[in-house]
Amino acid sequence: MSQSGASVAQECITAYNDLKLNKKFKYIIYKLSDNYKEIVVEESSNDKDWENFREKLISATSTRAQGKVGKGPRYAVYDFEYSLASGDGVRNKIAFIAWSPDDAGIQPKMVYASSKEALKRTLTGIATELQANDPDDIEYDSIIKTVSKGLAG
Repeated sequence: MSQSGASVAQECITAYNDLKLNKKFKYIIYKLSDNYKEIVVEESSNDKDWENFREKLISATSTRAQGKVGKGPRYAVYDFEYSLASGDGVRNKIAFIAWSPDDAGIQPKMVYASSKEALKRTLTGIATELQANDPDDIEYDSIIKTVSKGLAG
């Protein structure tokens, strides 16, 4: 249970284990349910196209208190695979991405911020955490540098 009161649905852990252990997915996008009480899986996919994944984050929406729909925060995990510049093979790292666009509503941003740790605690084996507030923050080249600590080729 997080400070916001949002719980983590069992499906979040199941999907993550399928990504991590079974390589069934390339990424998972999590969201808060419409009543902000539970973190649920919005989408899991084995699509390896980063731009498709990035677009899903950028275009995510959430319902605000007044019933209006606006830009919405999301959590995501992405299984990065990269070749080492040294030629020493391929590595996999799972990154946790907290997407909270600057122009999202105050209420969704606050609830997402206060619920993040509850989700992260249930997902073991995350190598890197990234906070993204602007589409430029989720450009593939800059993220792979962070995830690989500059070792990707």
